[in-house]
Amino acid sequence: MARPPLLPVGHHFVTGLLLLTASTGCIDAVSYLALDKVFTGNMTGNVLFIGFSLVGAGKSLLLNNIIALLGFVLGSILGGRIVGQSAPKGLPRSSRGVLIGGAALMIALAIYWLLVHDLSHPALLVVTALLAVVMGAQVSAVKPIGNSDVTTIVVTNTLANLARDSRLAGGSSKNWFPRLAAVVAMGAGAAIGAVCVQLAGGALALLAGTIIFTAGTITLVTADRRSL
Repeated sequence: MARPPLLPVGHHFVTGLLLLTASTGCIDAVSYLALDKVFTGNMTGNVLFIGFSLVGAGKSLLLNNIIALLGFVLGSILGGRIVGQSAPKGLPRSSRGVLIGGAALMIALAIYWLLVHDLSHPALLVVTALLAVVMGAQVSAVKPIGNSDVTTIVVTNTLANLARDSRLAGGSSKNWFPRLAAVVAMGAGAAIGAVCVQLAGGALALLAGTIIFTAGTITLVTADRRSL
């Protein structure tokens, strides 16, 4: 009896989504370590930070986290409008446009950051907001792919599904590999971002995250063409 493949049908899509997940980890490392302890992709963390700040606990800045949260919501709305609610399955042109536009915007932000060296507080807030917009739009862009195991911006539900469906829990371990890979990708991306921030600064770390994001976008576009 043949052993089932580790990656499901459409594994090229999964590879692209994993790269986007890694880019989220990297960009969140940049935003947390270099943009005053704020996440631009992981909104669960920001909601918690906002709650802490409202009662005077923790070290996160309330305004930064609110701006990131609003930017993410705005990006998701804009991405949803561009891609549409009844987009064909896969990666339609509208989704490609959103992802390519996001990569271009992040490259521009990284170049600006490199040129000015140190971001003023207003500029820091603008960079935070725009990165959050890109992360929110990314979610809407990849939604037509229909993969619930690799969501690209959060791994809490992925980790829960991995454990719940494991053989230890009496399950069949269905789709265990992409789920585990998503968790690893997020952590690896965060590690890459953290190392880049420590060794080269936030701007170059953002550029590294953008390169991973772009690689994920190219992989998804290629996967969609193969599926035609």
